[in-house]
Amino acid sequence: MITGAIHLQKTTSHRVVLPFYLYAAFALVMAAWMLFQNSLALTGHHFQPSILAITHVMALGWGTMLIFGAAHQLLPVLIESKLYSETLAMATFILLALGIPLLSLAFYRFVFDVWALSGGTLVVVAVLLFCINAFMSVAKGGKENVHAMYLLSSATWLLFTCFWGFLLMLNFTSHIFAKNSIEYLSAHAHAGIIGWFLLLVIGVGSRLIPMFLISKYQNEKLLWTVFFLINTALLLYILQQIFSFNITLIYLSIVMIGSALLLFVWYILAAFRARIKKQIDTPMQLSLISILMLLAPLIVILLMLSGFGMGVREVLYGFTVFFGWLTAIIIGMTFKTLPFIVWNKVYKHQFNKDHQINPPNPASLFSLTVYRICQYTYVTGFLGFASGIVIHEETLLKISALILLTSALMYTGNVLLIIFHKPKTG
Repeated sequence: MITGAIHLQKTTSHRVVLPFYLYAAFALVMAAWMLFQNSLALTGHHFQPSILAITHVMALGWGTMLIFGAAHQLLPVLIESKLYSETLAMATFILLALGIPLLSLAFYRFVFDVWALSGGTLVVVAVLLFCINAFMSVAKGGKENVHAMYLLSSATWLLFTCFWGFLLMLNFTSHIFAKNSIEYLSAHAHAGIIGWFLLLVIGVGSRLIPMFLISKYQNEKLLWTVFFLINTALLLYILQQIFSFNITLIYLSIVMIGSALLLFVWYILAAFRARIKKQIDTPMQLSLISILMLLAPLIVILLMLSGFGMGVREVLYGFTVFFGWLTAIIIGMTFKTLPFIVWNKVYKHQFNKDHQINPPNPASLFSLTVYRICQYTYVTGFLGFASGIVIHEETLLKISALILLTSALMYTGNVLLIIFHKPKTG
């Protein structure tokens, strides 16, 4: 059965979308390799060159790059109109693809020279182009809905995150702020984690997960409540971090974010109970697990407030975000969206010419066995590495990092299998 919920006439060209997926897959392998090479660093302080580099490869090269690709494909579906400009989308990819290695290498070397500034500039401009494309697409389409507003809001937070990060990088050498850049790091990190990734995942996930479950459940009022809670909480938190307002704002922000997460989990559970499709396919299983994994960073924050894990708690928090729920939902959603994009590229014209043909199911474009290996090794590696951080077990960290690298290679192999799929003849 082909996913009919995505209208073929409104999708963005595969030539625009596929490079994002391909780049992200190799970025995941690179991040996993860096994690293996520098695994012992994650038992120390979170502000280390290797950790900063790994974080930005995961956040920009893996998460943002793939989400940009998916967003260029899915935004037309959300607004029921075409993407404003495929040229802007390609420019976004080129600039981001060039900027990420320059920026990540600068963090790894911890040298903020002209190459570092060039990388940062390229990333900021790429994100700005994405925002322009997204806002113009919604304005052109004339159809606003809660899911599109999540995407626009998250894109705005991403632009703030990147521009603020660029200023913090300048502050290392030019001292443009009153305080050291480390003092503002939390605001930068959470603008990206909560404002970009969390808002985007909730906005798109609340549309795609019920769609793939074939569930008719909808609750826009609840989604607007979550939208308000997250944006308000994040704004209060950032103001407190930058201007040193009363610390009560931090606790209020945590309560609001926690409430929003619980409401979103309840939304997904309600959609799950109302599903028509009783059998859950393998990629959707990991996506659903990732929703529960959203609570892991929140639990780490609560433990941090209680004084637990001094010295490793920030590293554990970051790991549960980037290698945790974010990676889990991206892996799951990749194999629900990418096969359809490639199926549309390979078989749409053939199907339109001859309705007698029987094209393969999009799910058959990748190896289910390889995917299962990817999924099981990912979960094993994630749990093992998180445990290694907590107990400072070096051997466990190395083994778990190698398992995560294996998972990344399996993921990339399957992505390549899909992207370079050829039509079957005869």
